[in-house]
Amino acid sequence: MSTDFDHIVIGAGISGLGAAHFSARRGLSTLVLESSDRVGGCINSPSFAALDGFWTEAGGHTCFNSYGHMLSILDDLDLTRQVQPKLKVGYKLWKDGKRRSILSALHLFEAARSIPKLFKEPKDGRSVRDYYGAVLGQRNYQDLLQHAFQAVICQPADDYPAEALFRRKPRRKDVIKAFTFAEGIEAIPTAIAAQKTLDVRTGQQIERLESEGEGFRVRLQDGTAISTAHLTLAVPPDVAATLLPAESAFETARTLVAGIGMAEIETLVLVFRQTDLDLPPIAGLIAVEDAFYSAVSRDFLPDAQYRGFAFHFRPGTLDADAQVRRACQALGAAPERIAAQVYVHNRLPALRHGHFQLVEQLDAALAGTRLALTGNWFLGVSMEDALTRSHSEHVRLFGAGA
Repeated sequence: MSTDFDHIVIGAGISGLGAAHFSARRGLSTLVLESSDRVGGCINSPSFAALDGFWTEAGGHTCFNSYGHMLSILDDLDLTRQVQPKLKVGYKLWKDGKRRSILSALHLFEAARSIPKLFKEPKDGRSVRDYYGAVLGQRNYQDLLQHAFQAVICQPADDYPAEALFRRKPRRKDVIKAFTFAEGIEAIPTAIAAQKTLDVRTGQQIERLESEGEGFRVRLQDGTAISTAHLTLAVPPDVAATLLPAESAFETARTLVAGIGMAEIETLVLVFRQTDLDLPPIAGLIAVEDAFYSAVSRDFLPDAQYRGFAFHFRPGTLDADAQVRRACQALGAAPERIAAQVYVHNRLPALRHGHFQLVEQLDAALAGTRLALTGNWFLGVSMEDALTRSHSEHVRLFGAGA
């Protein structure tokens, strides 16, 4: 069958760009279609031209030297040598309207008594509450850990699969442990998309996907039709459920994907001048029973003039003005001293107990097809989890050859 491309990827988040990078490196003609006007998805480092280009992270915040697939891409793009170390600053709790130390919520005796269970308690198939309550103690889970986990995944953590958090990965000793870039982590998807071997198109609205022989036809809302031998959907599960071809071969996959929920996050980014904040450097805030899950600062890469913070709010809890007031209260700042602000809508998968059994069924339903599914809703929400899925689907579609 004659096709326009060897591989079309729908979605230009890190999952989709990773999938496209892997195929383009093998010499396959690859097209990426993205509905929004920017690439990167949840990796978003908004900058402010009026503030000399100062930026802060509004989505993904850190890369680690255990991110093997990420580092392989950085090596390919000659970006590994540009990584910037992150200053070691600590988190604080935000509880009852006050900033408190993490240790203030830790029950040390209970933790010491429970820690030996870390080496013998099975993790697979258990919820976050069940596993971590057992290995670190129920009081520690109730008073500290559940809030810390919610801060990481920006959603209630009790029923989240324990094995989807903190997956062990080998570390590369030639790279610093935790890193970012001078322009923020968005430098990574920007560099991937800029490759001449990739055709990346933003602002593309998909009308439907159709099977065409062993390949596929992508129909856009502007009437354009593009054919491809292989197709990768790198979109949230609710979007994937609507885009999967209507043919019966994908009916099981569509039903399984439709059962995966999404968590909506309202992110408020605030920037202040250094002189307008009387707050020691912090990594961020972990909120305890508040309207926001967490706040993450840019203090890990200090700027001479500005400081930036991203507050991840629970959806529908506070209106925009109330969010600003709550964030300023947590920072001890006056709202009128805000130098810049922006709102970002983030979405993360709401994985639940039994998720990995669902993924096994989904993989079985896709076996033998030329359609791949990837995203941050298979192994976990980290950038490396997403790229690990993209790589495994790449191998399924195209084989393990160099």
